[in-house]
Amino acid sequence: MTPVVPAATAPSPASPSTARALNDRLALRLLQDEGPLTATQLKALTGLSRPSVADLVERLAAAGLIEVVGESGEQRRGPNARVYGIVAHRAHLAALDVRTDSAMAVVTDLLGRVVAEAELPVDAPRAAVSELLRVARAAGAAELHTVVVGAPGLVAPATGELRDTSGLPAWHRELVAVLQRELPARVLVENETNLAAVAEQRVGAARDLDSFVLLWLGAGVGAAVVLDGRLRRGASGGAGEIGFLPVPGTGGLPSATDCGGGFHALVGREAVAALAAGSGFAGPVEEAVAGAAGPAFLDALAERLALGAAAVAAVLDPGCVVLGGGLGLAGGPPLAARVADRLRTLTPVPTEVRATTLGDGAVLEGARLAGRDAAQEAVFGG
Repeated sequence: MTPVVPAATAPSPASPSTARALNDRLALRLLQDEGPLTATQLKALTGLSRPSVADLVERLAAAGLIEVVGESGEQRRGPNARVYGIVAHRAHLAALDVRTDSAMAVVTDLLGRVVAEAELPVDAPRAAVSELLRVARAAGAAELHTVVVGAPGLVAPATGELRDTSGLPAWHRELVAVLQRELPARVLVENETNLAAVAEQRVGAARDLDSFVLLWLGAGVGAAVVLDGRLRRGASGGAGEIGFLPVPGTGGLPSATDCGGGFHALVGREAVAALAAGSGFAGPVEEAVAGAAGPAFLDALAERLALGAAAVAAVLDPGCVVLGGGLGLAGGPPLAARVADRLRTLTPVPTEVRATTLGDGAVLEGARLAGRDAAQEAVFGG
């Protein structure tokens, strides 16, 4: 029996209120991306009529979303045109990078511009929150609208719960709980490597890529997966827990609670330091990775890194692996080139290897960007 195909119907036109909302969002996005603009510039960029732009500007100003920030310097008859910008102080945000033994925070305005920085006390969640609020208020932020926390561990996508996968200190989860309980702000928690990938894609080594995997190289090792422009967290938030990947050369196997027998045992910071010591180098591990430990050490490290990268290429075919974190930055393009050379012998899947341009700072930068996006979505969409 031939299926009956319903007749096509013309889409209903958007209501005037919907059209106004869409135009407002477009104008706000342009003001964010392009900076302060005149009404004439908004007309040119949006394609709207002059009366529509005038109404739009009046609506956004009345809502407290934009304000006059200056005048154009155009030479013309009559008064200079007003220049409009987003009211950046309408909302303040905080981004936190929580490591196993440290916690850094930045406070920003609605445009993501940093207005304050602070190192927060560890092992004392209430003291950490108090210090964050003190720094924010000193910078003119009466309260925080959005807080984004980047932390190691597995974050459940559905609930935002931070789960311990590798012996994290208890104060990590306590800090999140105190933030959620004592602040009126929206508190978002994300895996640190995922936030680093956001930063690498937006302002770092992966700016021109829709798909890549960030291989985080620091005290521990992790990965973040971006495919077709989207960060992929997995069903439980465990996508990228590459430290638990079973690989040859570790002398054992990882367990559900210990990544010691997995990829971590080859390329975690302690393992890299031990490899450098075996080459006769006793200095800081970053100097070793930067080349001070000699070419034989770098070849051996590249061999280890290529094992994890080959597994990533075989399963995901991301097209590019970015070596991130402090060690990825220290190794730079020379280490990335060595890994790429070895990777070509391990997999038929073409995979470029790049070095981070952000290093350890990528986590805090990613949290800042994620906080700005979340806050603007709430403020502009309200």
